Amino acid sequence: MSSASEESTALGDRIVAESNDNVLMRTRRLSRAVTEIYDIKLRPFGISAVQFSLLEMIGRMEPTTRAAIARKQELDKSTLTRDLKSIFLEGWVKEVQERANGRSRPIALTKAGKQLLSDAQSAWLAAQDEVKFLLRKQGFIAE
Repeated sequence: MSSASEESTALGDRIVAESNDNVLMRTRRLSRAVTEIYDIKLRPFGISAVQFSLLEMIGRMEPTTRAAIARKQELDKSTLTRDLKSIFLEGWVKEVQERANGRSRPIALTKAGKQLLSDAQSAWLAAQDEVKFLLRKQGFIAE
């Protein structure tokens, strides 16, 4: 068994171990396990699953506004502001001044942000495979 499969199995076992819990608690545990898989795979690139997901979305929508991102990811303003702050500080996104108006300040990926997405893509895909394995094992995805 690969280490990815072993990690998924361990996380899956944690979810099943308490299957007496209500659906909400089991689902929350599954969500944390899925996020943990992505975070572990992306850690060598210095990025979290939330950050990667935001960068990937901005890259698909750019230039885009904070309001458009919030709607697409179903986030409230304060959560989005907190999540965007870290990727701005890392220099992975920037405001696009030429597209700004008095009400919005569009954002886009920087060269460093695009490079990071490219570099970390294989880790993201490995996490996707591992999550699919876990979800199949838990019966959430049919073979």
